[in-house]
Amino acid sequence: MKYAKLGRSDLTVSRICMGCMGFGNASAGQHSWTVDEEQTRQIIRHGLNLGVNFYDTAIAYQNGTSEQFVGRALRDFAKRDEYVIATKFTPRTQDEMDANVSGQKHIANSLEQSLKNLGMDYVDLYICHMWDYNTPIGEIMEGLHSAVQAGKARYIGISNCFAWQLAKANFYAREHGLTEFVSIQGHYNLLAREEEREMAPFCADQNIALTPYSALAGGRLAKRPGETSKRLEQDTYAKFKYDATAQADGRVIARVVELADAHGVSMTEISLAWLLTKVTAPVVGATKISHAEGAAKAVELALTQQEINYLEELYVPHALVGVMAQNGKQKAGNAV
Repeated sequence: MKYAKLGRSDLTVSRICMGCMGFGNASAGQHSWTVDEEQTRQIIRHGLNLGVNFYDTAIAYQNGTSEQFVGRALRDFAKRDEYVIATKFTPRTQDEMDANVSGQKHIANSLEQSLKNLGMDYVDLYICHMWDYNTPIGEIMEGLHSAVQAGKARYIGISNCFAWQLAKANFYAREHGLTEFVSIQGHYNLLAREEEREMAPFCADQNIALTPYSALAGGRLAKRPGETSKRLEQDTYAKFKYDATAQADGRVIARVVELADAHGVSMTEISLAWLLTKVTAPVVGATKISHAEGAAKAVELALTQQEINYLEELYVPHALVGVMAQNGKQKAGNAV
């Protein structure tokens, strides 16, 4: 395994971050394809043995059971200073807004629940799961700064936002002497490269780490045509993100297959080796031990510039989907 600094922080993270959305009680949340606690423990233990020290979960994953499973496994299998744990909080609910719960209070409450779920005193990286259009950015940044000052979060990050929003948040923090975001978790892979337009160059300029999710496009960049999995069949959200561009994406996937055969490696290794030339640490989901092994092997695979160009040249622009599409419809002037 190889390691890198997470942006301007002093956190040393493995070049692969294990995404923990696939862990949790399958009957407790959005996803029916998640794995139980025993499987979670086996995968995390194997990940630690492979040198993966970076784990990403969220309070929203399977109603907190992902945090619970992950927390117990990490506490049992590693010392606290041997891993980096990230978790995420969602925007205020309508009920909270109706009750005049401030952004600061929402963050404090969310973090307390996550720490309880994880069984930990602090998290290394506390991530705003998506831009909150209904809460002033000052409340968000002040709430996160308070968490850092209290020693309950070492650093902060953000997910699912536009480059102008990340810039606005960090420049607000800088102006007011508050903690800045050190990482961004966006949607980025060989089939979805819109982050290259604004976000990637901005982060390179500001030394903000890219830790993208959906690194394998919900398994599409790891499966040959005709192959399937429980997630591919049941992940309706991923279908929403990728089905509309399946024909164009198929041409890129065919080149991943071609290079995998040429190198004698898996599609996972090719897809992640490409992404590792662009980002600090992709978030790679695992619901089998083999998923963790394939991701770890990708760190050792070096693609030539010619191969990188070959993988990239058939890409066509993709419309924003999911959270980002919804965010794009919001008025930029909201929550200033």
